[in-house]
Amino acid sequence: MSPAPHDESPTEQPTEQPTEQHRRPDGVSDATVSALGKLSEALEAVEVARGHLYTFHRLSGTADLTLGEAVDELREAGHADLADEVERELVGRNVVEGRWSFQIVEEYDDTYYSAFRALEQQARDALVGGRRHLFEAEMKESRRTPGHRHHAARPADDGPQGT
Repeated sequence: MSPAPHDESPTEQPTEQPTEQHRRPDGVSDATVSALGKLSEALEAVEVARGHLYTFHRLSGTADLTLGEAVDELREAGHADLADEVERELVGRNVVEGRWSFQIVEEYDDTYYSAFRALEQQARDALVGGRRHLFEAEMKESRRTPGHRHHAARPADDGPQGT
């Protein structure tokens, strides 16, 4: 039995053009699109770093709570002196001088992350009317096969980016 046929022939449909939001405005140079692409790539790295920082925060909190359970079990097992020392020295201890992990996350967000996001947005607003991912959108256009299944420029329903 042969597989069901599907249309692989090129066709010109509305989904064959990127949305306006993913098209380069008139007069914007390749160098500008490339520079904004690098700025976006850097922001993506900052987003990943921020995620790892939140992972550090969650794991540090989990460790402290689990440590409290260990202290309880040491006491129940008859090791009160050791339990007292672990509780005194480690339970609730700052992960860096004067700070729990939530304070590190807050400082990162307030000092670096928010400034980075604001400047990236400012650059896009000034240079391309706020459009995002132009470099990637143009890369998609250069790599996809127009008119072929699973290679549309955008979803048929246009979704929230359909303008």
